[in-house]
Amino acid sequence: MKTTDLCDDYGDETQVVDSIGFKHFGGRTSFFGRIETVKCYEDNSLLRAAIERNGAGRVLVVDGGGSLRCALLGDNVAALALKNEWNGILIYGSIRDSEAVSALKIGVVALGTNPRKSAKNNDGTSNIELHFAGTSFIPGQFIYIDADGIVTSAKEITQPK
Repeated sequence: MKTTDLCDDYGDETQVVDSIGFKHFGGRTSFFGRIETVKCYEDNSLLRAAIERNGAGRVLVVDGGGSLRCALLGDNVAALALKNEWNGILIYGSIRDSEAVSALKIGVVALGTNPRKSAKNNDGTSNIELHFAGTSFIPGQFIYIDADGIVTSAKEITQPK
């Protein structure tokens, strides 16, 4: 479903993520799924650990603190996410290898790019409620992303009203 239709038909049941400069980097610009979360700052260890599990029907939402100083995702981790059937990844932070990521048929949305890799110290937390861009991202709820924006909902929405 298009995010515009979600807002029109289910406005009171959705949250619209503030438009703070997120950009599409993956080969899919429209994707949705059940939210799984990781909070990490300049360390992608837990992001990679999440991606290593089967992600069928899910979108990984990553709170990287908005850091643009290093990348939390590159082409190898994005390819692993695709292999493990993740629908997509939303990163409040940066990615790298953007040209290679754009060739992969997976949704990847982030604030920007940086060629520097992140630390690998297992710092962070998984499956907690996240707050950024004026929105709460709650594990088990749903996220819908397309060219017009990002919308969350407590329940899965599969068709217009």
